Amino acid sequence: MTTHKTAEVLDTTGQNCPMPVVKTKQTIDQLEEGAILEVLATDPGSMSDLAGWAAATSDVELIEQDERSEIFTHYVRKTDS
Repeated sequence: MTTHKTAEVLDTTGQNCPMPVVKTKQTIDQLEEGAILEVLATDPGSMSDLAGWAAATSDVELIEQDERSEIFTHYVRKTDS
């Protein structure tokens, strides 16, 4: 797993769609531009849900996803609005 310097870790384990995306948006909105949020999820759908959300959102960038364990890890960077 790649190590990113994260500003915060968001634990959405045990929560299903759409909560990982909803909580990610709420948390990323509170971070400064350039900050990286690490999102932990157990919902397999979070892989496509977070990728789709990031692609459709102008002020975030999905920089990595890791699905090598039971916990899916996503790294999202806040970009300029």
